[in-house]
Amino acid sequence: MIDFIAQHCIAHHQSITTAESCTGGLLAGALTEISGSSQWFKQGWVTYSNEAKERLLKVQAATLEQYGAVSEATVQEMAENARILALSDYAIAISGIAGPTGGSAEKPVGTVWFACATERQTITEKQHFQGNRSQVRQQAVKHALQMIQQALFVKG
Repeated sequence: MIDFIAQHCIAHHQSITTAESCTGGLLAGALTEISGSSQWFKQGWVTYSNEAKERLLKVQAATLEQYGAVSEATVQEMAENARILALSDYAIAISGIAGPTGGSAEKPVGTVWFACATERQTITEKQHFQGNRSQVRQQAVKHALQMIQQALFVKG
């Protein structure tokens, strides 16, 4: 999957950036696992705290207060702002609750929000993953890669 993403971005002179919270840079790490990724991978942010989301990705404090870090509104701002800040064609954002602590009735452990932003649109998705912390984080990375691949097909 990463090889396809890389080949597509190189062939179309496109770039990707990441904005991560619960995955702590694992997505950026996966994308840069292959040689030559500097041709299409611009940069990544790990904004674990709300303060970092506000300061580095320009997520509005009001968004975080009203919806929380693990929300559609937050990942949408993370992705859209990351794409603009990095001057990138695509940005993928992830924010979730990997556990084992931090969950609630409304947002149980394993809840992860994703957003993939292009110049034309931002697609958001919520997933509920099962397993321990490591498993939730790995499933989130896999899902994010699938979202990127789908976005490449849409934009071309």
